[in-house]
Amino acid sequence: MTNAKPLVKCSVSNCHYWGEQNLCRAEEIVIEIDQHSGSRYMEEYAEEMTDNNHQDHAETSSATCCLTFKPNA
Repeated sequence: MTNAKPLVKCSVSNCHYWGEQNLCRAEEIVIEIDQHSGSRYMEEYAEEMTDNNHQDHAETSSATCCLTFKPNA
């Protein structure tokens, strides 16, 4: 059995992973609560959060942010 990747839409066109029709081309998506949005992570995908079973709780979608964003060079 294979795990299908979900379709991820994003309108941030200056992101390195942005593709035609607003499709995200990143291999992995990391989303965090806004409370941690100012944190500086060592890896592009914030692996230190995802590898240690880090969990938070958000009340609404507006309380979250995407840490996968990487600006185009």
